Amino acid sequence: MKQLLILSGKGGTGKTTVAGAFIRLSEAKAYADCDVDAPNLHLVTAQAREPKRTAYYGLPKAEIDADRCVRCGRCEEACRFQAISAAEFKVDPFACEGCGVCELVCPVLAISLKPAQAGKLMLYREGDRVFSTAELKMGSGTSGMLVTEVKKQMVEASQEGVQLAIVDGSPGIGCPVIASLSGVDMVLIVAEPSISGISDMDRIIKTAQRFRTKIGVCSNKYDTNLANTQKIESFCAERGLPFVGRIPFDSEAVKAVNRGQTVVDVPCSSGSAVREIFRETLKLLFPEGVGVSPGA
Repeated sequence: MKQLLILSGKGGTGKTTVAGAFIRLSEAKAYADCDVDAPNLHLVTAQAREPKRTAYYGLPKAEIDADRCVRCGRCEEACRFQAISAAEFKVDPFACEGCGVCELVCPVLAISLKPAQAGKLMLYREGDRVFSTAELKMGSGTSGMLVTEVKKQMVEASQEGVQLAIVDGSPGIGCPVIASLSGVDMVLIVAEPSISGISDMDRIIKTAQRFRTKIGVCSNKYDTNLANTQKIESFCAERGLPFVGRIPFDSEAVKAVNRGQTVVDVPCSSGSAVREIFRETLKLLFPEGVGVSPGA
């Protein structure tokens, strides 16, 4: 099973819009949303059934046994995250990073690290189609670990013979993106023709290149700044990166997404452009000429 990851380098470029359209065009049997901080792929891929939910445990949290605590203050002094209250000697779970220093310095063994639920994994299954996603609790860490679990869940739940899995990644270049890049066969980068869009495209390309994976680039809302769109295409040409197409700004796309549809579900200019980008992307992903149908 080949994995196609769709990234952007920044938020708001249309990454999930493209991912949803690719899922519809390929009739994907396996796909995932790795933006665990703010998952939204489910909004454009209607799910008829409730998902299977599994608790996700990240870093443990410290707890103080009030009956054993002698209020010596060593834990408060040692905590660099200021997670322990001097007045009540209680641990603020939102500030605690689970490092275990307080447990180490406690002279009466009144502190222990307890498992803490940091989010939830969700698996939608309908026939032979699986959709893996997750939601991280606000303020929780280990987002990269949760992304790894999302991808692992997708692969393990998929049936044999599935040729293509589509993964919607996170914005930026942080831990969730690094985790989503691991093991994929190709990255499609959705860039926008703005100064920040070009800068973030450059960063995510450099990040993806470290994984030695295939890279393709497309430009969304290209007609909002033709000069910057040309810069994106020149950038790709200078570095030998395939530029697979342009998507115009299209108000019909916004209306479709608001109705929970993809841009290829309605007749619109952006949908036509995405269809062509999908065909070009498949040529890169399956150079041997086999694989999923390039769609209508």
